[in-house]
Order: sequence, then C-alpha cells, then structure tokens
Amino acid sequence: MARNQFVVPQFLDVEPKIIGPITARQFLIMLAVLLLEFVIWRLFLNIFAVLGLGIPVLAIGTTFAFAKINGQPFHFIALNVMQTLRRPSRRVWDKTLSDVDLRVLMKKEEAPPAVIRNRKAPLEASRLSELTLVVNTGGVYQGDEEKYGTE
Repeated sequence: MARNQFVVPQFLDVEPKIIGPITARQFLIMLAVLLLEFVIWRLFLNIFAVLGLGIPVLAIGTTFAFAKINGQPFHFIALNVMQTLRRPSRRVWDKTLSDVDLRVLMKKEEAPPAVIRNRKAPLEASRLSELTLVVNTGGVYQGDEEKYGTE
C-alpha cells in the first residue's frame, strides 16, 4: 500500500520579496515616504525647512518599513501601543451609595413560610414483595387485600 506524500507549507510568516530583499509592504511604505518628502520639498523650497521636516519623516518611514521588534513589524507594535494607551489598564469601581440606597439594601425581606408536604409512609418489606408478585404474575396474584385495604 503506497502512502501519499503531501507537501507541508513552511515559512508562512515570511513575506514574499518583490525587489531584492524588499517586500511589497516595505516598498509601498518607502514609496509613500518619498512622495511625502517630495511634497515637503515643493511646498517649502527652503533647505532648512526641508531638513527639519524631511529627516524626521524619513526616519519614521524607514522605521515603519524595516524595523522589527521580537519578530513583529514595527507597525504592529505601534498599533498595540496606541490600543494600550487608549484603553485604561486599571479598572476602578467607584460607586458611592446614597442614604436611600443604603436603606433599601438594609431592609430585610421576610421569607415566605416553608410549605410542609405530607409524605407517605415507606412500604414495608412484606408489602413490597407482595407488589412484586402482582407485577410479575401479570395481575393473576391478588394478594391479601383485607390486610392492607383496597387502594
């Protein structure tokens, strides 16, 4: 009996390279950064303004494109930081009760009286064996009705 060989995919977390060692995500981020640099150059035309705005934009773009922390791209880390800062890490319940609320909570509700149920007396062993005979004989055996009374 021949076994079928299956190819198991490996390296699923590796992005495909499009230009040398650059992935499509890195290429698009750097393209957007270079476009933004060009817009800064066309708007200000002052070398000091271009250097003052352009270098930080280039540094941030390069960081987002190429930096990895613990094997994760930097944009995942930035999103996690934003979510952490947006949501509080400590949840505090600050409920102050008024006098009316305390009075309502302090009132004790009277429990309704418990219902007393009448219980039947347990069957005696002789009565139980007699009922077993009635069931086993299909009603042919009638038993001592005088002793127990008719039900």
